[in-house]
Amino acid sequence: MSEHICSASCGHLPAPEAGSAMAQELEEARHQVMHDEIGGKASAGTSPSAPGMAQTASKDSLPVARIVSQHHYLPATKDTVLWGYFSRSAKPALEIDSGDYVTIEALTHHANDDAERMVSGDRGAESIFRWDKDGKNIDRRGIGALDDPRGAGGGLGVHICTGPVAIRGARPGDVLEVRIVDIKPRPSANPLYQGKTFGSNAAANWGFHYGDLLTEPKTREVVTIYEIDAHGENRWAKAVYSYRWTPQTDPFGVVHPVIDYPGVPVDHTTIQKKYDVLRNVRVPVRAHFGTIGVAPKEAEYVTSNPPNYNGGNIDNWRIGKGAVMYYPVAVDGALFSVGDPHASQGDSELCGTAIECSLTGTFQFILHKQESLSGTSLDGLHYPLLETADAWLVHGFSYANYLAELPEDPQSTIFAKSSLDLAMRDAFRKMRHFLMTAKGLDEDEAISLLTVGVDFGVTQVVDGNWGVHATLQKQLFIP
Repeated sequence: MSEHICSASCGHLPAPEAGSAMAQELEEARHQVMHDEIGGKASAGTSPSAPGMAQTASKDSLPVARIVSQHHYLPATKDTVLWGYFSRSAKPALEIDSGDYVTIEALTHHANDDAERMVSGDRGAESIFRWDKDGKNIDRRGIGALDDPRGAGGGLGVHICTGPVAIRGARPGDVLEVRIVDIKPRPSANPLYQGKTFGSNAAANWGFHYGDLLTEPKTREVVTIYEIDAHGENRWAKAVYSYRWTPQTDPFGVVHPVIDYPGVPVDHTTIQKKYDVLRNVRVPVRAHFGTIGVAPKEAEYVTSNPPNYNGGNIDNWRIGKGAVMYYPVAVDGALFSVGDPHASQGDSELCGTAIECSLTGTFQFILHKQESLSGTSLDGLHYPLLETADAWLVHGFSYANYLAELPEDPQSTIFAKSSLDLAMRDAFRKMRHFLMTAKGLDEDEAISLLTVGVDFGVTQVVDGNWGVHATLQKQLFIP
């Protein structure tokens, strides 16, 4: 396998220097994947005829695409991200072949909740978050009007999405397999916090809890800053401090009484920090990507907030290291993007956010052409499918494709139309399809197994298009 790391000639930041920690990590990740594939630990889903049932391969029998695949590096900078949206016509930040690996930096849009810990000294983050009275490096944040009084784009879409990555030869009707090979926390670049990574949890105005609090003020927003070990030597997140959001005046002079626009720098002289919060509590780190998917076809700009058939803001903590995602391709090149990185999150993401924490992921991309899908378990895949070592998960939403199903202004009206009843119905239908297509059951068999062997859970109730996931354990099926 030859390795190519995107360098300054690709229009991005310089690649990691030879012998550096990052370069060593890339090499280790590449060798680990090769070792796993050759040694019979291939990532689940290698075979398009049966996800998760890849056969042990010898070195000599590896497909040619694996042998010649390249390893690219895509940093997050003002020139390599879309802030708050997917776009079917966005210029790719990188173009790759099926089988290639890409290490991609993903930054949290909440980094300015504590810029000292999450932005200062970090060239990529400073490039993206730069905003002063003279301008901001990324003006549009969301799909709203450029003259929105809150800021360009209106914050109708908030996630910093690195990409898009175009896969050569991908066409509508194909299926894109995305293997998450590795995830690393992004260390703080501030020397005061060497060896640490930080994230922010905002109990925000869009949270399920909002307005249903016991103590005053009942409509407060609270930000909690968490710390994790940047080297991954311990697997716990620990709260550092919290503060109530106070009206923040951005560099253009606009006052934000609530959290209503992404990337607003929080002036820490205007807040009161509460230390010693969540004493004797440690949260297991479950690093994953909340927003990850391909571009939809229905509109030129699509907000990153509600998830849809193309993936996007699914917010399932299981989409982490070792997982495999399958997406129906809707536009040429697929146009994959990733963002909204999380250190940890519980099912439902109840208060509105997870521990929003910048991460770097290594991915492998496998393209399954439409003409090869007939009679396979990926035949007719029209929803984002997740595979882990132990299970398959389908993602139901209030609307399977809200962009097509809602007649007028779907990207706004979806927020008033979501329900768990609708999401449960969609999850049932998708799992029924998977059981009948991928596992060869008839409908009556599928209904019985759905009831006695499939677990349904609430993925999230805060992203506009609410989610229910259905989990099918692989151990139910005799090899």
